[in-house]
Amino acid sequence: MNIYFSNNDFLRTFRSFLESVNFSKENILKITTHNKWTNVHPAGLVLAAALALKAGKQNSWIDQNVPVSVGYLDRMGLYNYLSTTSPFSHHEKEPTGRFIPITVVKTDQDQSRFISDMIPLLHLPPDKSDIIKYIVGELIRNVLEHAQAKHGAIVAAQYFPKSNRISIGICDTGIGIWRSMHETWQPKNDIEAIKMALTPGITGTTRREGGTSDNAGAGLFFIKSIAKMARSYFVIYSGRGEYSLLKYDKRVKTLPRLYADPELDHHRESNALPNFQGTLIGVDISLDSNAEFNSILEAIKKAYEESIRDRKRLRYKEPKFI
Repeated sequence: MNIYFSNNDFLRTFRSFLESVNFSKENILKITTHNKWTNVHPAGLVLAAALALKAGKQNSWIDQNVPVSVGYLDRMGLYNYLSTTSPFSHHEKEPTGRFIPITVVKTDQDQSRFISDMIPLLHLPPDKSDIIKYIVGELIRNVLEHAQAKHGAIVAAQYFPKSNRISIGICDTGIGIWRSMHETWQPKNDIEAIKMALTPGITGTTRREGGTSDNAGAGLFFIKSIAKMARSYFVIYSGRGEYSLLKYDKRVKTLPRLYADPELDHHRESNALPNFQGTLIGVDISLDSNAEFNSILEAIKKAYEESIRDRKRLRYKEPKFI
């Protein structure tokens, strides 16, 4: 397998990055970089770490000619998953409120620690940060319970103070979305399965409308909705399918409208990318407070509070959205 980190691996150009990944020879991973600097989204980092876990640390390495400006890869913990010794030496900086390095989540305790570490990155009042914590927790929980991912969920996040934005990457090398949906819904290809997964109330565990108390089928819809209201980007990739929510034009004064059908959102899609056995999610969320952002958080808050009541009433069973 081969991954190349360029100087332009933002979510808005993420398809180019994905098109360059080579998933052949799953027992080895080679990483190369731009010869001067890189701009790597956390989604790219967690994909690299996930593939390194799959190939094995002893079979994963990075080009030794990495430029000094790529010390970011070391600080985010990528070298911990590679046989290559880091060439960088630096003073450790407290990551709290700035970033969460690549982290493997395999248990509920791991998930709780990651969510706790994410709180300072949000720079939001508790009532608003609770909603984003809840949604990210749901996405990780789905990996742990349904992806059949041997290595768990691989996650990372970074806060950018100049743009007041948080970027999050979540990846697994499990069965992928098409297989998780196939038994119940029979999607014809990967992109159709992805769009089903983005539709609230549709899950791979049941054809029952609205999902079940074990899987509400709303986590992906919620995170996409937050990205849309915050006029940010969202990408999901599995198999050969990729769905990218495009940024809502800030010059348009009307409020973004949320659609249950992901086809209706301004997006880009493909079903012809390199075949990735797993699922990758990348999201940018602008944390600037505005009427749209506050309204979607308030709507999700109601669902969140309802789910908490359900959990208490049903002795910690998972939420049911109606």
